[in-house]
Amino acid sequence: MSRIGRMPVTVPAGVDVKIDAENCVTVKGAKGTLTQKFNPNMKITVENGVVTVERPDDEKQNRALHGLTRSIIANMVEGVTNGYSKQLVLNIGYSHQVLIDETDGITFEVPDTNTVIVNGPDKQKVGQIASEIRGKRPPEPYLGKGIKYSDEHIRRKAGKAGK
Repeated sequence: MSRIGRMPVTVPAGVDVKIDAENCVTVKGAKGTLTQKFNPNMKITVENGVVTVERPDDEKQNRALHGLTRSIIANMVEGVTNGYSKQLVLNIGYSHQVLIDETDGITFEVPDTNTVIVNGPDKQKVGQIASEIRGKRPPEPYLGKGIKYSDEHIRRKAGKAGK
Protein backbone atom coordinates (compact mmCIF):
# COMPACT_ATOMS: atom_id res chain seq x y z
CA MET A 1 0.00 0.00 0.00
CA SER A 2 1.04 3.55 -0.62
CA ARG A 3 2.05 5.27 2.60
CA ILE A 4 0.54 8.55 1.47
CA GLY A 5 -2.43 7.06 -0.37
CA ARG A 6 -3.73 5.09 2.58
CA MET A 7 -3.78 8.07 4.97
CA PRO A 8 -7.27 9.58 5.34
CA VAL A 9 -7.92 13.27 4.64
CA THR A 10 -9.86 14.89 7.48
CA VAL A 11 -12.35 17.51 6.36
CA PRO A 12 -12.58 20.45 8.80
CA ALA A 13 -15.85 22.12 9.78
CA GLY A 14 -17.13 24.57 7.18
CA VAL A 15 -15.71 22.59 4.25
CA ASP A 16 -18.02 20.63 1.96
CA VAL A 17 -16.67 17.77 -0.19
CA LYS A 18 -18.83 16.28 -2.95
CA ILE A 19 -17.93 13.44 -5.28
CA ASP A 20 -19.56 13.14 -8.70
CA ALA A 21 -20.31 9.84 -10.48
CA GLU A 22 -17.31 10.40 -12.78
CA ASN A 23 -14.82 10.92 -9.90
CA CYS A 24 -15.12 14.69 -10.11
CA VAL A 25 -14.36 16.07 -6.63
CA THR A 26 -15.69 19.51 -5.62
CA VAL A 27 -14.42 21.13 -2.43
CA LYS A 28 -16.16 24.26 -1.10
CA GLY A 29 -14.81 26.34 1.74
CA ALA A 30 -14.30 29.85 3.06
CA LYS A 31 -11.57 30.73 0.52
CA GLY A 32 -13.39 29.44 -2.56
CA THR A 33 -14.41 26.38 -4.56
CA LEU A 34 -12.04 23.95 -6.26
CA THR A 35 -13.01 21.19 -8.70
CA GLN A 36 -10.79 18.40 -9.99
CA LYS A 37 -11.53 15.30 -12.06
CA PHE A 38 -9.63 12.14 -11.09
CA ASN A 39 -8.92 8.81 -12.77
CA PRO A 40 -12.00 6.54 -12.73
CA ASN A 41 -9.91 3.63 -11.35
CA MET A 42 -9.54 5.37 -7.97
CA LYS A 43 -12.38 4.85 -5.49
CA ILE A 44 -12.93 8.07 -3.52
CA THR A 45 -15.37 8.05 -0.58
CA VAL A 46 -16.46 10.60 2.01
CA GLU A 47 -17.75 9.33 5.36
CA ASN A 48 -18.05 11.20 8.68
CA GLY A 49 -15.86 14.09 7.57
CA VAL A 50 -13.05 11.85 6.29
CA VAL A 51 -12.07 11.36 2.64
CA THR A 52 -10.44 8.03 1.75
CA VAL A 53 -8.88 6.94 -1.52
CA GLU A 54 -8.61 3.27 -2.50
CA ARG A 55 -7.12 1.58 -5.55
CA PRO A 56 -8.53 -1.50 -7.28
CA ASP A 57 -5.29 -3.50 -7.58
CA ASP A 58 -1.50 -3.25 -7.36
CA GLU A 59 -0.76 -2.38 -10.97
CA LYS A 60 2.03 0.16 -11.39
CA GLN A 61 -0.21 2.93 -12.74
CA ASN A 62 -2.80 2.47 -9.97
CA ARG A 63 -0.09 2.56 -7.30
CA ALA A 64 1.22 5.82 -8.75
CA LEU A 65 -2.25 7.39 -8.97
CA HIS A 66 -3.18 6.34 -5.41
CA GLY A 67 -0.82 8.69 -3.58
CA LEU A 68 -1.21 11.44 -6.18
CA THR A 69 -5.00 11.47 -5.86
CA ARG A 70 -4.87 11.62 -2.08
CA SER A 71 -2.27 14.43 -2.12
CA ILE A 72 -4.28 16.56 -4.56
CA ILE A 73 -7.45 16.15 -2.47
CA ALA A 74 -5.54 17.08 0.70
CA ASN A 75 -4.14 20.18 -1.05
CA MET A 76 -7.65 21.16 -2.20
CA VAL A 77 -9.02 20.90 1.36
CA GLU A 78 -6.06 22.87 2.74
CA GLY A 79 -6.45 25.51 0.00
CA VAL A 80 -10.12 26.25 0.67
CA THR A 81 -9.56 26.45 4.45
CA ASN A 82 -6.25 28.33 4.80
CA GLY A 83 -5.16 29.14 1.26
CA TYR A 84 -1.62 29.12 -0.08
CA SER A 85 0.90 31.90 -0.41
CA LYS A 86 4.36 32.34 -1.90
CA GLN A 87 6.56 35.25 -0.91
CA LEU A 88 8.92 36.74 -3.49
CA VAL A 89 11.75 39.20 -2.92
CA LEU A 90 12.35 41.58 -5.82
CA ASN A 91 15.71 42.98 -6.86
CA ILE A 92 15.15 43.46 -10.58
CA GLY A 93 17.16 46.46 -11.78
CA TYR A 94 15.40 46.95 -15.11
CA SER A 95 14.95 50.45 -16.53
CA HIS A 96 11.33 49.70 -17.47
CA GLN A 97 8.31 48.42 -15.55
CA VAL A 98 7.47 44.73 -15.56
CA LEU A 99 3.70 44.25 -15.23
CA ILE A 100 1.97 41.09 -14.02
CA ASP A 101 -1.83 40.80 -14.02
CA GLU A 102 -3.91 39.12 -11.32
CA THR A 103 -5.80 36.06 -12.52
CA ASP A 104 -8.99 34.52 -11.18
CA GLY A 105 -8.63 33.64 -7.51
CA ILE A 106 -5.00 34.81 -7.24
CA THR A 107 -4.24 38.03 -5.37
CA PHE A 108 -1.02 39.94 -4.71
CA GLU A 109 0.05 41.71 -1.52
CA VAL A 110 2.94 44.17 -1.39
CA PRO A 111 3.96 44.69 2.26
CA ASP A 112 7.12 46.66 1.38
CA THR A 113 9.01 47.85 -1.69
CA ASN A 114 10.89 44.63 -2.46
CA THR A 115 8.38 41.95 -1.43
CA VAL A 116 5.38 40.45 -3.23
CA ILE A 117 3.13 37.80 -1.69
CA VAL A 118 1.02 35.66 -4.06
CA ASN A 119 -2.15 34.29 -2.38
CA GLY A 120 -4.87 31.90 -3.53
CA PRO A 121 -6.71 28.68 -2.70
CA ASP A 122 -5.23 26.57 -5.53
CA LYS A 123 -1.68 25.42 -4.74
CA GLN A 124 -0.86 24.72 -8.38
CA LYS A 125 -1.97 28.18 -9.59
CA VAL A 126 -0.13 30.00 -6.77
CA GLY A 127 3.06 28.12 -7.58
CA GLN A 128 2.65 28.70 -11.32
CA ILE A 129 2.11 32.48 -10.96
CA ALA A 130 5.03 32.76 -8.51
CA SER A 131 7.21 30.82 -10.97
CA GLU A 132 6.19 33.12 -13.84
CA ILE A 133 7.06 36.18 -11.76
CA ARG A 134 10.41 34.62 -10.79
CA GLY A 135 11.02 33.84 -14.48
CA LYS A 136 11.01 37.57 -15.35
CA ARG A 137 14.50 37.76 -13.81
CA PRO A 138 15.78 34.60 -12.14
CA PRO A 139 18.41 35.07 -9.41
CA GLU A 140 21.98 34.97 -10.62
CA PRO A 141 24.93 33.78 -8.53
CA TYR A 142 27.50 36.53 -9.23
CA LEU A 143 25.78 39.74 -8.07
CA GLY A 144 22.79 38.23 -6.25
CA LYS A 145 20.29 40.21 -8.30
CA GLY A 146 16.98 38.83 -9.47
CA ILE A 147 13.64 37.64 -8.09
CA LYS A 148 13.86 34.86 -5.53
CA TYR A 149 11.57 33.10 -3.09
CA SER A 150 11.90 34.36 0.48
CA ASP A 151 13.05 30.95 1.76
CA GLU A 152 15.44 30.36 -1.17
CA HIS A 153 19.19 30.65 -0.70
CA ILE A 154 21.36 31.57 -3.70
CA ARG A 155 24.93 30.26 -3.58
CA ARG A 156 27.23 33.08 -4.56
CA LYS A 157 30.17 32.52 -6.90
CA ALA A 158 33.47 34.35 -7.01
CA GLY A 159 33.88 36.82 -9.83
CA LYS A 160 36.58 36.88 -12.49
CA ALA A 161 40.07 36.27 -11.20
CA GLY A 162 42.47 39.13 -11.90
CA LYS A 163 45.95 38.78 -13.41
